[in-house]
Amino acid sequence: MTVTGPTWEYDGYRPEEERLRESLCTLGNGYFATRGALPECAADDVHYPGTYAAGCYDRLTSEVAGRRVENEDMVNLPNWLALRFRPAEGDWLRPDTTPVAGHHQILHLDPGLLERRTDYGLPGGGTLQVHQLRLVHLADPHLAALRTEFTVEGRTLGLEAEAALDGSVTNSGVARYQELDGRHLTRFDTGTAAPGTVWLSCHTRTSDMRFGLAHRLTANFPVTHANEAHRAVQRVSLHLTPGRTVTVDKTVALHTSRDPAIGDPLHAAVERVEAAPGFDELRASHATAWEQLWRRTALEVPGEAGSILRLHLFHVLQTLSPHTADLDAGVPARGLHGEAYRGHVFWDELFVLPYLNLHLPEVSRALLHYRHRRLDAARHAARERGRRGALYPWQSGSDGREETQQLHLNPRSGRWLPDHSQLQHHVGSAVAYNVWQYYEATGDTDFLHGEGAEMLLHIARFWADSATYDPALGRHRIRGVVGPDEYHDGYPGADTPGLDDNAYTNVTAAWVLARALDLLNALPEPRRRELTDGIGLEEDEPDRWEDVSRSLYVPYHDGVISQFDGYGDLAELDWDGYRRRYDDIRRLDRILEAEGDTVNRYKASKQADVLMLGYLFSASELRALFGRLGYHLDDRTWAATVDHYLHRTSHGSTLSGLVHGWILARARRADAWAFVQEALRGDIADLQGGTTGEGIHLGAMAGTLDLVQRGLTGLETRGGVLSLDPVPLPELSSYGFPIRYHGHWGVHLRLRSGLLEIAVPASHHSPIGVRLREQVIPVVPGETARLVLPE
Repeated sequence: MTVTGPTWEYDGYRPEEERLRESLCTLGNGYFATRGALPECAADDVHYPGTYAAGCYDRLTSEVAGRRVENEDMVNLPNWLALRFRPAEGDWLRPDTTPVAGHHQILHLDPGLLERRTDYGLPGGGTLQVHQLRLVHLADPHLAALRTEFTVEGRTLGLEAEAALDGSVTNSGVARYQELDGRHLTRFDTGTAAPGTVWLSCHTRTSDMRFGLAHRLTANFPVTHANEAHRAVQRVSLHLTPGRTVTVDKTVALHTSRDPAIGDPLHAAVERVEAAPGFDELRASHATAWEQLWRRTALEVPGEAGSILRLHLFHVLQTLSPHTADLDAGVPARGLHGEAYRGHVFWDELFVLPYLNLHLPEVSRALLHYRHRRLDAARHAARERGRRGALYPWQSGSDGREETQQLHLNPRSGRWLPDHSQLQHHVGSAVAYNVWQYYEATGDTDFLHGEGAEMLLHIARFWADSATYDPALGRHRIRGVVGPDEYHDGYPGADTPGLDDNAYTNVTAAWVLARALDLLNALPEPRRRELTDGIGLEEDEPDRWEDVSRSLYVPYHDGVISQFDGYGDLAELDWDGYRRRYDDIRRLDRILEAEGDTVNRYKASKQADVLMLGYLFSASELRALFGRLGYHLDDRTWAATVDHYLHRTSHGSTLSGLVHGWILARARRADAWAFVQEALRGDIADLQGGTTGEGIHLGAMAGTLDLVQRGLTGLETRGGVLSLDPVPLPELSSYGFPIRYHGHWGVHLRLRSGLLEIAVPASHHSPIGVRLREQVIPVVPGETARLVLPE
């Protein structure tokens, strides 16, 4: 089994690294994904072979700290991967109980394959060499396959192999959730179909989703069936002679009751696995599908950074592939790679969609449809707070209700604490921003004037209704929220949670209101009348939106933008002291709570908050936004604001290094690379201290791709023109990538040696207008423009 191309490799068996390796070696296709666990190992303290299908959730109620707590989880599906083996009448071989003479794991990125080689020392002498290749098929999203080659050295061996579909799984992959009920699957049934095929079916306990799995075992020895209550099992007895390899192939099909164009998921799975070709043919069609996808999406960046970026893109595409366009699914913050955050959807599409917009716009549109289908739930949430419009939840899952937990566990203190993060109402602004960015990148007016307009206007309406006028300030204020920082969820000693006038929330709310007004003015009159009649827009509302968009309060202190009103009155933290006392202060909130203190008392942020404004908006846009609000934002004030928060942020989120790297690349590039490196290494080095083993951080991975695509190039898609303003970052000075822009496929941008090339493939489309600084030139399809960058 020869495989070539870029790889991600691990050598030697290290139990303490296994969860991290499983996450980073996950294989998926946008429909489902399976962690890179060893097939012979069941879930325990070391291994966790989870499989997750996009959008499949179940809700259970647990007793926690004397309270009944309801949680919805992305369901861990039956383990299709299980394949164990043992010498005849011996014990099952596992790396934790059997001597391992060698172990090597290779993730092949280009063809989407996971390879492993393990040499087991055998009782009585000799060595069993196990060589496996697995794939989760990218062309047919319902198929997966595992090839296992056994070779014995030193003696003849009788080997029993057992392949199973194992339904005795739970959601137990995150230690701090252990007190929550994780038994989501019920009503199991197993059976045998055609010769060589077994199946398993089950349901979720409350959402009543049905799952059907079937597998076919192929070997040159007789295969027997031994189905159990929760396991569909096939066994084969192999006779191994020294130096001769015996191959066993396992082909699996998975369907759920959410799939379109099927009757019954079990029947569909059995039919699909019976019709599936052999491993070699599956591998070939899988590799072809990956080749096509890489052609549309790949970044060309040399060196170590390029290798990490390719791994990041690989995991983004495994979570959000073209198959996602056919699903009702959002952007799970931890991918389909683990159970952290219970598989919920936060605001991470804010960091993901900008990359997808210019490569896989049909996927971006599907992810926005996920939000639109939950617009009624968002409107209901606003009404519950006595407001019009739409309030999107901070965490969502199946149906759009707020899924943020009521309590969260501090592992340092062992205490369950109230969770107020659902006050992060700024998620609505993220949805609106994504609607606008998608339109600017694609020119999709049908979407903007349809579902996009409905979301944008309802979100704008919520912000206008949330703003209250303060005559003493002569401005509107938004009270009782939590910003992106997340550490600060209330004022010191306050009885109620929430903060007033979070700068990020207020400025983005003003932006939403301004875009909603632009949209109303640009809509064709019949569509405008439909929308305004449909949502009951009152005659005076646009005037109020205009007023609020120009008068929202942005607090300042000491010449810098305040994170929220009153931030300047908080105490300074002894940062050096805490760094001396603790190895890692990224989760400063947990450290302080365990000491009986609270981060609410200090000027200390978990991640970028005010500085997120510099991530979302170019310098000119941000100046214009502040100007609309009646504030003068010059370079000196922004630089001082960057410095202020740079020294008061613990970077307790993988998104923090990304945002700081992006901003510093454009504001103070000498300091940017350290943060860019942190963003690149966040998951591969598990900088958050064990969190990657619970699932990768999808927003941060996608954000590093966009850092090259838009951050370093200054690429903007505003006003039907591709604007570029590259900044030289010495460590990332040469790169290229294709984009899909306004119907043009494969527009290729390349920067090297102070020269920017833009190649537009031949087509019948209109020329692309390209702006470099103040100069705009048309690039005709079939031509390449070469622009010398100003010093």
